[in-house]
Amino acid sequence: MLNLRAFQFLMLGLLASFTPSVWASGDSVNLTNNIIGFISIGIFCFAYVLVMLEEKIHMRKSKPVLVAAGIIWALIGYYYATHGMSELTHEAFRHNLLEFAELMLFLLVAMTYINAMDERGLFDALRIWMVRRGFSFRTLFWITGFLAFFISPIADNLTTALLMCAVVMKVAEGDKRFINLSCINIVVAANAGGAFSPFGDITTLMVWQAGKVEFMEFFSLFIPSVVNYVVPAFVMSLYIKNQRPEAVREEFELKRGARRILGLFLLTVATAVAGHTFLHLPPVMGMMAGLGYLQFFGYFLKVTHHRCIARVTRRAEGLTEEERLERFGNVVPFDVFSKVSRAEWDTLLFFYGIVMCVGGLGFMGYLALMSEALYGGWSATSANVFLGIVSALIDNIPVMFAVLSMDPQMSHGQWLLITLTAGVGGSLLSIGSAAGVALMGQARGYYTFFGHLKWTPIIALGYVASVLCHLWINASHF
Repeated sequence: MLNLRAFQFLMLGLLASFTPSVWASGDSVNLTNNIIGFISIGIFCFAYVLVMLEEKIHMRKSKPVLVAAGIIWALIGYYYATHGMSELTHEAFRHNLLEFAELMLFLLVAMTYINAMDERGLFDALRIWMVRRGFSFRTLFWITGFLAFFISPIADNLTTALLMCAVVMKVAEGDKRFINLSCINIVVAANAGGAFSPFGDITTLMVWQAGKVEFMEFFSLFIPSVVNYVVPAFVMSLYIKNQRPEAVREEFELKRGARRILGLFLLTVATAVAGHTFLHLPPVMGMMAGLGYLQFFGYFLKVTHHRCIARVTRRAEGLTEEERLERFGNVVPFDVFSKVSRAEWDTLLFFYGIVMCVGGLGFMGYLALMSEALYGGWSATSANVFLGIVSALIDNIPVMFAVLSMDPQMSHGQWLLITLTAGVGGSLLSIGSAAGVALMGQARGYYTFFGHLKWTPIIALGYVASVLCHLWINASHF
């Protein structure tokens, strides 16, 4: 597993080294053949070596890229300062930082809501409901797949995949073949579902915030996304025995405020969409307002907590401790900032390091190299399909970051195409998406790299079918 992750990070580093910045001034100096550029690439690659060795040296992956970003921009600043052009680097850095800050705050609010819903038991309630129903293996295969497809556009593909995998592991404990097929199905479904919504994946969020695709236009990818999921799912379902496992009995009760937090999350999404669509404000404005909604509701739960406890105490007179917990165990304190603290800060800081490193390298002039190699020599369709396949080997974030940075002259249909391919291309390999990597850890020994690789040709068939479907039904966008 370490070798696979190491390969992934190495490929990510190599691509990122030739990825442009989000911003580049026409007056910037081309440093691709300068010692400053060579040193910067060397520093970035060395940082990625440390990232690859994370499990061996027990160093968080954010640390080396944060330092590398600082050194790279210091080198750029030194060169420009000695040539009397400091204002260019100042503006370039500020613009890259602003782009990252908007995306980070957006993700932070989404993570906080997901953590809050998880802590209130919404995901556990869904899992237990499915486990208690006693569905057949084939039915469970389709239900977990479709739920992953339709939940990931609202939550995110990683959280959704982990939830569905927990259901499968609970119901089919010990059935290695079924668990492996179901995990593949969940990964494909979660990635496909995340491709037609700005909230389904970081890459779709980047495209939306960049203004390349409007919110409602993402739904043009709904049918191609369905095709991407259904084609391999249908083939895999033919290899599942239609037997019925024993229903598992497990009791669970939602904590106080769970449904209202879900409603606030939907209101937050609506605020972000409305602000961006009608007021032409960045989506992060609506998301941060939504964090305020959650804070106000957390305050309400806090000031009414003691009254609820008193009411429960009166109603629980004469009950045993076990009976009291069973009936009233949902009345527990709620702290918004504890949910913020549970966000993946190492991931967010790692993302900052990558964005700033890549931004610095791009500011040196590597934009022309990559742009000429892809969109200069190939057709836009070929380049976008190829980049989707590349995202199976490396993370799709730098792939999309590269395309947005190059900003090639493409039709609206091509921007939708790269959004689709970058989103679903990671399903080709288990290491191609965060959902796949996470499930290899959660279902260790059941869902493996080679177990997924066996079905890659079938998944690739769905990938090709989804691209052809998009070219057909969305032909008016080209």
